[in-house]
Amino acid sequence: QVQLVESGGGLVQPGGSLRLSCAASGIIFSLSKMGWYRQAPGKEREFVASISSDRSTTYADSVKGRFTISRDNAKNTVYLQMNSLKPEDTAVYYCNNPTRSRDYWGQGTQVTVSS
Repeated sequence: QVQLVESGGGLVQPGGSLRLSCAASGIIFSLSKMGWYRQAPGKEREFVASISSDRSTTYADSVKGRFTISRDNAKNTVYLQMNSLKPEDTAVYYCNNPTRSRDYWGQGTQVTVSS
């Protein structure tokens, strides 16, 4: 079965950096599109970034220039490098694998940006 396991969240000061990781199993990772979403308290889950099998990337306007999504097919892992973090980036971040039949999700990792 498909499993997505996120790690790397935590507490960081404004202007700081974090790198999230998502280890995938149960899929042909190198052929899979992967993405990151986030959900802040009281808000809808929103798209953050995605990376296709050909490594083309898409970003939400709110994170362009600050976040970078990448993948390591040898490790079946997708990363989200987050720089210049702001308090409004505080959320639970979810790894996503969209397929024709359904989307798969990880359990989420908490990112808190606060002084």
